[in-house]
Amino acid sequence: MKVSLLQTFDSNLPEHDDHPYRSGVWQPQRKEYDAWDMDVVGEIPDDLSGVYIRNTENPLFEPIQRYHPFDGDGMLHAISFDNGEARYSNRFVRTEGFLAEQQSQESLWAGITEHPSVAIAGKGWGARSMMKDNGSTDVMVHGGVALASFYQCGELYRLDPITMETLGVSSWNGRFPAEGVSAHTKLDEHTGEMLFFNYSTEAPYMHYGLVSREGELTNYVDIPLPGPRLPHDMAFTENYAILNDLPLFWDPKSLAEGYYSNTYRPDLPSRFAVIPRNGTTQDIKWFEADPTFVLHWTNAYEDGDEVVLDGFFQHNPTGLKRTDAPERSKHKGLGRLGINANETMAHRWRFNMKTGECRELSMSDSIVEFPMINGRHAGRRHRYSYNARGVDGLFAFDGLLKHDLDTGVEQLVEFPAGTYVSETVMAPRLGSTAEDDGYLLTYTSDTINDLSECWILDAANPTTEPLAKIRLPEKISSGTHATWAPRSDLR
Repeated sequence: MKVSLLQTFDSNLPEHDDHPYRSGVWQPQRKEYDAWDMDVVGEIPDDLSGVYIRNTENPLFEPIQRYHPFDGDGMLHAISFDNGEARYSNRFVRTEGFLAEQQSQESLWAGITEHPSVAIAGKGWGARSMMKDNGSTDVMVHGGVALASFYQCGELYRLDPITMETLGVSSWNGRFPAEGVSAHTKLDEHTGEMLFFNYSTEAPYMHYGLVSREGELTNYVDIPLPGPRLPHDMAFTENYAILNDLPLFWDPKSLAEGYYSNTYRPDLPSRFAVIPRNGTTQDIKWFEADPTFVLHWTNAYEDGDEVVLDGFFQHNPTGLKRTDAPERSKHKGLGRLGINANETMAHRWRFNMKTGECRELSMSDSIVEFPMINGRHAGRRHRYSYNARGVDGLFAFDGLLKHDLDTGVEQLVEFPAGTYVSETVMAPRLGSTAEDDGYLLTYTSDTINDLSECWILDAANPTTEPLAKIRLPEKISSGTHATWAPRSDLR
């Protein structure tokens, strides 16, 4: 492997940190690399062509009061493939907050579990004031450019998807919304359009928008809600966008006092807004369903008069009912952080656009989350999802579950003890003819041997031996989301 170390950033974190989200699989990185002529066990397929990008959390400075794993600065890891070769680059997302803290060499903004009033920098960005937009939640490729985003709404930070060169922020010709954009923007690979939403503490509390392949904002409409909410994801079909109003949100009384404390209201239904992709507020059709919270949707598609939505129903949205999960952390509120505590299971909602009826059913009793599909099926009929298995008491993944939603068959891929994986993307091979005709890509973090690799698995038969394991320059930190972009979609 040929490696170029580009930059090492200063940090004032303890050398032997015992914080569960600044050690082990969450040990942050300080270095940026380029690497090529990668060391490979096995063989990289010749018909794998595109780029796999993952967003991770990498704090550099002690927090003002307490640290939450989603406070870390975003760092993107990109490994690109062509003609059986791989190239790797990683870069911090140069957000305005990141650059300011580099200059001051200290944390300037309040974190998720801190009161906004402790911020040193003054008013920041996001759904709550004085909170740093760190671009560390999600990543996708639109119009040939990688976009890093933050789940509490902020800028879309642009990077070259191969080299990770910083390209500034999205402007959409001056029409980028003042309310920002939430993580979980969606790409329709068939039209090149990007769908997005945002939310805030001020009426109408949510907006939905559509951006063309060329970066023009073509639709931006109000999605009126009863009050401030915490939507985390959205879905779309060929003709519709699907937004949600779920009964876990900021407690109104606490919010009035400046505290952002979540409350779950099981006496309220889950509500879904189905709107034509180019529609107006008046075109919204609302549906009601059983109360829950959904962090991530798998996909949606149209079936006759119905819109079908797949996602992960939380049977324990607050995590409080589960008493058998180990408390791995002495740090406030972090012991229940992870998908297992929420008891997330695959679920399906069917919205009848003519009658207004909503039907729903459970699709599995396996506790998994972070679903990925073949991107060519986004907004269209899908059969397979590739989901992450969580770890008790820790926000991390130690397994991969391929779920056949037509037959119910599930295939579990378990990784070696002490090895954790990322959200696993599906990359269709060149000339693919079937939905699972391609490869699964995941970054591994081996905490025992202190190394990371990119594993390539056969999407049709993921439980067989990996086709290739590609060594990275150093072990990468854990994080949240990832994306795959075929070579044809790159700049």
